[in-house]
Amino acid sequence: MGNTQVKTGDVAASDLRVVPIIISFVVAGFIGLFSETALNMALTNLIENFGIHETTAQWLTTGYLLTLGILVPVSGLIMQWFTTRQLFITALVASIIGTFIAAIAPSFSVLMIARVVQAIGTALLLPLMFNTILMIIPPHKRGRIMGIIGLVIMFAPAVGPTISGLILKSLSWHWIFWISLPLLIGALIFGWIFMQNVTNPTKPKIDILSIVLSTLGFGGIVFGFSSAGEGGGWGSATVIVSMIIGAVSLLFFTIRQLKMEQPVLNLRAFKYPMFTIGLLLVVVCMMVILSSMILLPLYLQTSLSLSTFAAGLLLLPGGIINGILSPVMGGLFDKFGPKWLVTIGIVIVTGAMFGFSTITIETSSAFIIALHIITMVGVSMVMMPAQTNGLNQLPRELYPDGTAIMNTLQQVAGAIGTAVAISILSSGAEGFMSTVEDKANPLNPLLAFTAGVQDAFVFAIIMGIVGLVVALFIKRVKVEHPM
Repeated sequence: MGNTQVKTGDVAASDLRVVPIIISFVVAGFIGLFSETALNMALTNLIENFGIHETTAQWLTTGYLLTLGILVPVSGLIMQWFTTRQLFITALVASIIGTFIAAIAPSFSVLMIARVVQAIGTALLLPLMFNTILMIIPPHKRGRIMGIIGLVIMFAPAVGPTISGLILKSLSWHWIFWISLPLLIGALIFGWIFMQNVTNPTKPKIDILSIVLSTLGFGGIVFGFSSAGEGGGWGSATVIVSMIIGAVSLLFFTIRQLKMEQPVLNLRAFKYPMFTIGLLLVVVCMMVILSSMILLPLYLQTSLSLSTFAAGLLLLPGGIINGILSPVMGGLFDKFGPKWLVTIGIVIVTGAMFGFSTITIETSSAFIIALHIITMVGVSMVMMPAQTNGLNQLPRELYPDGTAIMNTLQQVAGAIGTAVAISILSSGAEGFMSTVEDKANPLNPLLAFTAGVQDAFVFAIIMGIVGLVVALFIKRVKVEHPM
């Protein structure tokens, strides 16, 4: 075991076609993540088309997140049962079927099923992508490649709202999926030709109880936070019961994994300090990013009265700059390590969040664009360097578990960040309205909403400060360079 393997899967390492393998993942990952955020901009159209309530429409996102929260934790086990080619093709086929069903969906329930099928594809693809890169790219070159993957993970969700805004100006929401479909089919054909097996399936024993506990644990937590964020409130029975079931199940799941000889998710990865620090930084970053990504469009459309398309356009420069910088930061990480990149990046992100906490109904669009660009520059300095440094410390046999843990907690962090941001926004707006005398004044609800947004960004500042404290402990993992 360890790094003494001369063969990677059923192909000798020297015979691997690295570039086509990475291109296959990049194209498939981009389309999968693009459709995830593109649909968010169409929620208003869907509410009108299907005659549903906002909280019902939100299930299109919650159901997607929930499926990821259930499947991603067991992806480490799945990757030890099937070959790279089998999983890649299965993930793409699931994404294509889900996208096709969504494109022809005549009702909300059919669209909901389509989203779950799409999420199955994404849940298999993302951990597989990270695991494959760890297997085929030597540690001293991983920063740049992970930067390219970061380009996909950050750029696709950033351009999703803008492109969907453009589509929705002249076409129906179905076209978000019709446009994605041929690209996914192209990625499948490309992967079918070029994808190679880079792991040897070991087919460990499947522990059904662990899978049930994982499903109840991560599913319960994601569902609980999502329900609170959708307006259920933290005190609702659904949220409380979900959280309790999730927390208790996770506790039993953790105890069981630590006692098992062949765990479903090997939590011994947490014994490696840089992996744990990298994971904490990724979680903090995801909470800041996803809380910002839900707050900014709401602020732009409500407080500044911008159209969906205009709001999407304002957020585009930051997304593009993040995409461009991710591979650059990856190269800098390979050369200099994570310490200064991550620390300066967290300071920049926290500073930007402080700027966002001062926005009003008179704030200029230029100020928002500048702050969003600054945020995305900071994020590009933190996310991939922290993630790559952490995964580099793991031994080869823990790669599937490390990528599963990272991807799972990113989804959970996203659900938590979104829910907390929305609940702070709501309570801040209510608090403001309770202090005004003239409640009939149409300006007051706008001022109240903006005050709620300011409060929510204070939460992001606190998360940034937590991240800064964690970043102080990060050290470069020593990796062997070839002679």
